[in-house]
Amino acid sequence: MYSITKDSVKGFLRRNAFVLFTITAVLLGVILGFALRPYKMTYRQIKYFSFPGELLMRMLQMLVLPLIVSSLVTGMASLDGKASGKMGMRAVVYYMVTTIIAVFIGILMVIIIHPGKGSKDKLHREGKIEQVQTTDAFMDLVRNMFPPNLVEACFKQYKTQYGTRVFTRTILRSSNVTAGTLANWQASGPENVTDTPENVTGSLGSLQEVLSFEETIPIPGSANGVNALGLVVFSVCFGLVVGSMKQKGRALQEFFNSLNEAIMRLVAIIIWYAPVGILFLIAGKILEMDDLAVMGGQLGMYTLTVIVGLLIHSLCVLPLLYFIVTHKNPWVFIGGLLQALITALGTSSSSATLPITFRCLEGNIGVDRRITRFVLPVGATINMDGTALYEALAAIFIAQVNNYELDFGQIITISITATAASIGAAGIPQAGLVTMMIVLTSVGLPTEDITLIIAVDWFLDRLRTTTNVLGDSLGAGIVEHLSRHELEAQDCELGNSVIEENEKPYHLIYQANEAHKHRSETIM
Repeated sequence: MYSITKDSVKGFLRRNAFVLFTITAVLLGVILGFALRPYKMTYRQIKYFSFPGELLMRMLQMLVLPLIVSSLVTGMASLDGKASGKMGMRAVVYYMVTTIIAVFIGILMVIIIHPGKGSKDKLHREGKIEQVQTTDAFMDLVRNMFPPNLVEACFKQYKTQYGTRVFTRTILRSSNVTAGTLANWQASGPENVTDTPENVTGSLGSLQEVLSFEETIPIPGSANGVNALGLVVFSVCFGLVVGSMKQKGRALQEFFNSLNEAIMRLVAIIIWYAPVGILFLIAGKILEMDDLAVMGGQLGMYTLTVIVGLLIHSLCVLPLLYFIVTHKNPWVFIGGLLQALITALGTSSSSATLPITFRCLEGNIGVDRRITRFVLPVGATINMDGTALYEALAAIFIAQVNNYELDFGQIITISITATAASIGAAGIPQAGLVTMMIVLTSVGLPTEDITLIIAVDWFLDRLRTTTNVLGDSLGAGIVEHLSRHELEAQDCELGNSVIEENEKPYHLIYQANEAHKHRSETIM
């Protein structure tokens, strides 16, 4: 009896070694960060200290680009047009529903708790904000969907810059000579110059003045970072075309499938370095904080409001939605996701967490690869529940500290703009602050007041990234459940085809288990 218990404990530790290491790393990172704060390390020393964490971010980001392209191309190519259309529609509906719910929760929380009581004069400002026009921001979003150069899209995205154009305008000045002045002039002047005032008036009336004006104009520009949206659009279209080519596209399908498999094997190696990187990332961020007192007071209430909103969405709404649709226990699903959620908390980037999210869903939970390869890359790019909730909440908080009363129409405007802006928020750290400009501009709030909330953004960014990753993952589970009939039908077609069983690129996990049981029974 004792040996069985010992074996089961060993098995549990072996299966959950990475999760336990990562949780330990988070706790050690927090303790180490606060233990080193009294030593008042310089910025250079903190950067040296955080170097192992920076390496983890670079490793994960290195894998994101080939992973997005290969997973989307193979995922779309493995499904027929009808099945992929239905699956895509289900995913988009899920994204829209959860984002709208998240925005509603954010607005409700900030109105109920009202963290913006008092004056903004007491609040600490930090950093600078670059001005951006709402129209240009949305046009950039559409432009980035269609990159003119795919190679450039791997490291740059389009971003409108602003320049000044000087232009001149000629203005005709009317005469300032009054009727009284003319009368005096005629009365006092000699007779032979009586017509002079008329001549002077005529010449004064035709005086021209050249004025120079400055105009701010949008000019093409770029920002560093992977244009994930453009690559997603291209990969989906390319995958659909490859799938429609049937046998002719077989070689391309196998190439991208092999690439995807190779990337996942690299992830399996890098994943063991993740706890070390997360430890130093968290400790480094705690050391970078200027003043812990900033977290208290009015900003403390704001932080608490955001945390409560994110917890309600993550622990109540999303699991409830999963349970209603699938009738399965959501906590078992979330338990298999712990690795990805802790990595999201440490890295603060849903894109960088993508390789580990793939590993969790396919390895731990057993979600069908055809689903994860479409839902996860698209979700990491456009489904930002945590960001949408945060932006709507922060916009109303800024209105409250300015004693600015928002009417119902303006609150609706904030909710629509926050939903749309969250789609454009790249899966990189603190991208939400950039899209926050759009939300504030839409209702005429001062954009410079974003500097009031930057002090706590590094912490809240981690929480909303974790919410984003959880939303994407539960979405994959929901879409798989709704698409099970199409997947089963396709498995039957593959089983009847000339492709041998061991060469089938994809199959449902439970069917593989059934086949294994059947072979075992035959041998017995």
